[in-house]
Amino acid sequence: QVQLVESGGGSVQAGGSLRLSCAAAGYSVRYGSMAWFRQASEKEREGVAAIEGDGNTVYANSVKGRFTISKDNAKNTLDLQMNSLKSEDTAVYYCAALWARRTSSTVPSRSEVGYWGQGTQVTVSS
Repeated sequence: QVQLVESGGGSVQAGGSLRLSCAAAGYSVRYGSMAWFRQASEKEREGVAAIEGDGNTVYANSVKGRFTISKDNAKNTLDLQMNSLKSEDTAVYYCAALWARRTSSTVPSRSEVGYWGQGTQVTVSS
């Protein structure tokens, strides 16, 4: 059984930083494709960043240059470092394990997700 558990959310002022972490059980971050999604109030859930087993990464244009996705194969965790946060980054952030590896240069869609975490709230105040 796959379990993804996020941590690290919270409240921060605009311009600040947060680091999210996702602990995976029953799924290997070393070989799998993983991603972070977010869902703001009354908006669709959207892909933020993804990382492949070989370490290749893709980012949504809205976070490029500010967010960094990474993984620790030894700890079996997925991280998202978020810098220069803006009020529009406020959302519930979800860790996701994808069904299959991908070579796309765009962030994944929800249909590509096999497993979801429970989500963690990030609130950025201006």
